[in-house]
Amino acid sequence: IGVLISFIIIIVKSVKPEIAVATTVAGSIIMLLYILQYFTGVIELLNNITSKTVPYTTLFRSVLKIVGVGYLIEFGANICNDSGNSSIAEKIILGGKLLILLLSIPILTSLLDIIIGLIP
Repeated sequence: IGVLISFIIIIVKSVKPEIAVATTVAGSIIMLLYILQYFTGVIELLNNITSKTVPYTTLFRSVLKIVGVGYLIEFGANICNDSGNSSIAEKIILGGKLLILLLSIPILTSLLDIIIGLIP
């Protein structure tokens, strides 16, 4: 599917360059939706793990959010790079790093609590 979309984008760029970016975004979304249909089993597995880690559910969800944000940031930055907006892509990456730092605060706090609990 990716190769087919790449060929379509090349053809669109040569015929109508003004809609090449829209074609790239649409193709990326189509590929993403196609890939997401295979993740129902993974989501069920993650729900099972979350239910087994009841005391640490918040931490586990934080980790999942961080991973999700990482994928979304990479996806958005790659679309910007493909459309020739590398400066916007860099800002997306910077914002994503800051968001990941914000999302990691509960994990860092729990880690510090554990370390303080180990000190006699």
